[in-house]
Amino acid sequence: MPVLFGEEVSLIKFALFAAALLPHGFPGTRAAVDDPPGDASLKAAHEAYDASDYSKAAQILKRAAEQHPRDAEIDLLLAKTYYESQQHDAAITSAEKAVALDPRNSVYHEWLGRVYGEKANHAGMFSALSLAKKTRKEFERAVQLDEKNFSAYQALIEFDCSAPSIAGGGEDKAAPEIAKLAAMDVAEGHYAAGNCRRQKKDLAAADAEFDKALELHPKSPELIFDIGDHAMKHNQPQRLLVVAAEGERVAPSDPRSEFYRAVAWVMRSEHPEDSERLLRDYLKRAPLRNTFPSPWRVHEWLGRLYENQQKTQAAIQEYETALKLEPKNKAAREALKRLRKDESAGPRLPS
Repeated sequence: MPVLFGEEVSLIKFALFAAALLPHGFPGTRAAVDDPPGDASLKAAHEAYDASDYSKAAQILKRAAEQHPRDAEIDLLLAKTYYESQQHDAAITSAEKAVALDPRNSVYHEWLGRVYGEKANHAGMFSALSLAKKTRKEFERAVQLDEKNFSAYQALIEFDCSAPSIAGGGEDKAAPEIAKLAAMDVAEGHYAAGNCRRQKKDLAAADAEFDKALELHPKSPELIFDIGDHAMKHNQPQRLLVVAAEGERVAPSDPRSEFYRAVAWVMRSEHPEDSERLLRDYLKRAPLRNTFPSPWRVHEWLGRLYENQQKTQAAIQEYETALKLEPKNKAAREALKRLRKDESAGPRLPS
């Protein structure tokens, strides 16, 4: 979302032992353990990261880390950079260093849990089990240090709802955690309850909890947009429109609101010109992040838009692009097969 939130994570190995990670972002605080690095270099690193130029960001941050070896915030951003570029071992090294420099920082522990979990998702069975236990330990520590770190709380709850007891999880642990979170923020509590039911494949209960969360106008854009991802995957256009409105309320400049509104319209075969404009705009504006719909997903929806309009060649082109970007995209593959079959059959003669 999940989760991490956002794009769906493969759990072939990790599902035996741990949950997929939640992708909530949560702002950290700088650890006052070193002289601050040059503002220009950090600004350039942030700009590269925001532009999804992770190679450039990593280069700048590695130099900054060498010059300021006790600045944990540099290591945190470096860990995030490696996380987004799927360099799991490097992300763990940087996150572990940040925690070592400031062991009482909740956000650092949260991110160490995330990178452990992502590594576990790509590890062999026995390594995944060890990493899963580390993942939960870090999420739990993050919550202990700051119970208002709702991002870490959600990650811990999702883990406990998804992971078996051998990995340290269990729904019996999640239930009191959800209750405690709900006592602090009712919308976060309903989302957590819905996410837990989603992990258990109880989609009707999940939908009911997600609706309650949206009705309470949650503060977290990541929470809102994860519900959008769920609605998109389950063909729920009305919920997507609510997500788009709520997303614009809390994060007016976030392009995901435009994306989910366009998807809802495509599902309903409404506003085709506006849908195309919003989807194209999203491709230009959205960063390449685990928590944002990927470009292949956008091309898939453009293909569906053109297919609705019977623009066969345009639809084929978009589906081909989607499949090139994500070869495992079953929906695009099936759509191409269907469209090519119809195209080869030619126009139907009147009976």
